Amino acid sequence: MIKVLDKNVADKIAAGEVIERPISIVKELVENALDAGADNLVVEIKNGGKTYIRVTDNGCGIPCEEVETAFLRHATSKIETASDLDAIDTLGFRGEALASIAAVTRTELVTKTADRKTGTRLVLHGGAVILKEQTGCPDGTTIVITDLFYNTPARLKFMKTDSAESGLIIDFISQMALAYKNVKFRLINNGKILFSTLGDGNRLNTILRVYNDVDARNMVPVSFKEDGIEIEGYISTPAFSKTTRGSQIFFVNGRVVSSKVIERGVTAGYKERLFEGRYPVTYLFLHVDPHTIDVNIHPNKREVRFDHETLVTDFISRAIRDALSTKDAVVDAGNLFRNMDKKISPSKVYERVFEPFREKEPEKISRKEDQVDIKQLLSTIENPASEETSTKAIHHEEGTGPSIEIYEPQLKPFDFSELEITGVIFDTYITAVDGSSFYLIDQHAAHERIFYEKLVGEYESSEKARQSLLVPLIINVSLAVSENHFDWLDALAKMGFTIDEFGSGTFRITEIPMFMELSEAEDFVNQFIENINDSTNLSNKVVIDKLIMMSCKAAVKANDVLRMDEIRALINDLSSCINPFSCPHGRPTFIRLTHYEIEKMFKRV
Repeated sequence: MIKVLDKNVADKIAAGEVIERPISIVKELVENALDAGADNLVVEIKNGGKTYIRVTDNGCGIPCEEVETAFLRHATSKIETASDLDAIDTLGFRGEALASIAAVTRTELVTKTADRKTGTRLVLHGGAVILKEQTGCPDGTTIVITDLFYNTPARLKFMKTDSAESGLIIDFISQMALAYKNVKFRLINNGKILFSTLGDGNRLNTILRVYNDVDARNMVPVSFKEDGIEIEGYISTPAFSKTTRGSQIFFVNGRVVSSKVIERGVTAGYKERLFEGRYPVTYLFLHVDPHTIDVNIHPNKREVRFDHETLVTDFISRAIRDALSTKDAVVDAGNLFRNMDKKISPSKVYERVFEPFREKEPEKISRKEDQVDIKQLLSTIENPASEETSTKAIHHEEGTGPSIEIYEPQLKPFDFSELEITGVIFDTYITAVDGSSFYLIDQHAAHERIFYEKLVGEYESSEKARQSLLVPLIINVSLAVSENHFDWLDALAKMGFTIDEFGSGTFRITEIPMFMELSEAEDFVNQFIENINDSTNLSNKVVIDKLIMMSCKAAVKANDVLRMDEIRALINDLSSCINPFSCPHGRPTFIRLTHYEIEKMFKRV
């Protein structure tokens, strides 16, 4: 027999869709507070939020006559018609949050609007109203949640430890503090203030208050706008990276999101700037037309779907490449010299500067005592106020964090024309200066980059340079592959191969790309055909890997003696590269040491 469920049972079932754990409650309440126009929020939790959650805001509050309605399922002030779902610009909109929270907790609401002299206090247990009364309180809303899942004890066994649950909440509030730089956030855990932001609009200041492991000297701003899409935030230079994506935080229209689309854009933007297995630190804030995204695809609203995914990925990639092309993004050797007064040898100094970017053979494992902790090296150097930085300094409030000065970096594109070549050391490193810095340029890495981009240009050109074979290559394929030969023959033709049928299941190659040797071309075609069922795009990685190897083999080597005219030609060619800052393997082509840092080394400042 089909029956309509009792409201109490239905509410508990629905709550299971929205309220999975304490973080779910905190997320909903904080988003509601921001939607209410709050610019000052306090979040307090105890025991990972299992026993106590409080969110206090100074938003618009809820009118007395609407407080009970707010706890009804699908009651919302943020949408009215189905068409509103096509352009959602608020964090919450479903009208399920308060009803779901109240269904599985003991809830107390205290709220007041600016036009009322008194506020309202509402107490609910398991979704049932226990008390409603007038009370004195400031403008805004406070919601206190206690005894999560007290009436559905079976759910408690799925909770993690207190520290694990609090960790999820800390991560979320940290992210929201970044997203809303004009809002003051204070987070209290078991009576201890973890952080308190100023809400002064300074993004870098907020990042450093919330994330203690961020190296401010290796963070550069991103600011890019094109075709109605805008992105801003901070990303790390190639000198500061992690072993996981855990420090990559994305926002879309103020909402914290998980997005493979954005991840792909970040990866493409850092292409050839980092080794495989290393990930940049990114705090990116994307602003798009609400009509071009769908956030209504999961109850926790963590995911977002873009109408034009490729466009967004390409946009983010260009924004990152643009930011990494500035002077501030050049690898700064000064950050690595803080221990100079400990009698570090020149060879050790070189090792600390370049070794983080060297390719490692997977079979070789260095001894622990020989490994250089780059994060530790970069973390304690002083942050000088140079002529290229703003004089605006922001100080921490007493008791809310370390007292430091934070200077907003000023973007300045790198200009090779300002470099004056001064010589070469060890027949490997070209030395140069500009008005404020000294540079070491790795001649091998620089030539690798030049030669690599030349090869890629040939590979990607519409008119492919081909070389004819005196004796054609003959390949045999399976009947299934032969049946679909039009697809893969066309793809190979676009790469510079000339192939035609030569019998049943047999094909003849008469021309190969100019940049490939005969054995490389044969291996490539065979590997391409073996992977044809997966995707023809897989060929690109194989080709690019070949080009990287070729550029490395053909480039000038360390200890190759170059004449001054050859050095000038090398630097001129490097300046014309799309990415002059790193070789195809991800090593830096040059590093910088500022005038200030040199004087500091000699105890002049």
